[in-house]
Amino acid sequence: MTPPPAAGAPRAAAPARFKAACPDCRTRCELPAASLRLVIGASARTTFYAFTCPRCAGAVRKPAGRRIVELLTGGGVRTLRLHTGQNAQLRPVPGPR
Repeated sequence: MTPPPAAGAPRAAAPARFKAACPDCRTRCELPAASLRLVIGASARTTFYAFTCPRCAGAVRKPAGRRIVELLTGGGVRTLRLHTGQNAQLRPVPGPR
């Protein structure tokens, strides 16, 4: 049995979960970071996140603006950078590794 944490001791953060919706079956769900993938392209048009709908198993791909990129990277979502040049418009905050 593990003793309770001492008063004032930091608590472990709960794993990040993200709300998402499937455009095909219209299911709304909460997904863990491991169920999402973020792809950062050279522009906002080529930056998106993707997941598999837990209800219909459809592949879902949605655009990701700057705020979404920050939330997903901060929440531990795996990221694939397709473009790393100086002209990249989106520069997310590095997330946990």
